[in-house]
Amino acid sequence: MDLPGAVTVMEVSPRDGLQNEDQMLTTEQKLRLIDFALDAGCKRIEVTSFVHPKVVPQMADAEAVCQGLPQRGDVCYTGLILNERGYERLRATEKLNEAGLVVPASDTFGERNQGLNVADAVRMAQKVISHGSNHNLPVQATIAVAFGCPFEGEVPLQRVVDIARLLAQAGAVEIALADTIGVGVPAQVYAAFSRLREVLGPELPLRAHFHDTRNTGIANAYAALQAGVATLDASMGGIGGCPFAPNASGNIATEDLVYMLNRSGVASGVALPVLLEGAEWLQPALGKQVPSMLLKAGDFPAELMDD
Repeated sequence: MDLPGAVTVMEVSPRDGLQNEDQMLTTEQKLRLIDFALDAGCKRIEVTSFVHPKVVPQMADAEAVCQGLPQRGDVCYTGLILNERGYERLRATEKLNEAGLVVPASDTFGERNQGLNVADAVRMAQKVISHGSNHNLPVQATIAVAFGCPFEGEVPLQRVVDIARLLAQAGAVEIALADTIGVGVPAQVYAAFSRLREVLGPELPLRAHFHDTRNTGIANAYAALQAGVATLDASMGGIGGCPFAPNASGNIATEDLVYMLNRSGVASGVALPVLLEGAEWLQPALGKQVPSMLLKAGDFPAELMDD
């Protein structure tokens, strides 16, 4: 098994985790969730998205969340953007370390998600990446529905690779592939990221974003590690979803992912007990049980692991 010695976990519960929840959290509750991630040792956190509040009401307080962030020199705070307007809002906060933009891999999803087809979204991304490069704001890019689209079905790998190449040429500091609706399987994940590595070269960091809709998320994360992915997205409690992707469930749970990493000898620097505290806190905050498997089953006891 060819696994890295260490991997970065990007905590996305404050953004992707909350964006599809019916129960509205206050700004103070969102900052509390971010505190759990910080206390657990997460060094990259996606804290919010800059989208129209009528479309995603949970993100209406994006600027307020940014103003309340603890200023930490050892943590990278990210905000998600779908267009140039979102990028300008993110820049105006002067609180985030990088911008994370989204480019769809299918026209139909792109038009429903952000009002842009693939070609227009790539052009938008190229402008934003160029501006960020010239103004000392790193911009990373995520290719949405990279493993399958809820409206168009299968997405050709070559299309994904072509989009990634254009984004890399524009100067994106990282490329991510997102299984937005949770249809990917490990063989597909390994093939996609291996192909990206061949085309983009060994230096550009790759990131993976998985939803667990069909119970393949953790297996897909393992396959991504084998293909050389440096960062994995995850959400405390396994909460999440996409308002524009029918039947898409939550992200892989951060605690489930860290359990797998720990038992596989892959360091993440993230403390499992604190993640479980955060997942437990989320349940009354959201008024429901969260999907996390480890919250239900618990960690494997240390005394048993020594036997």
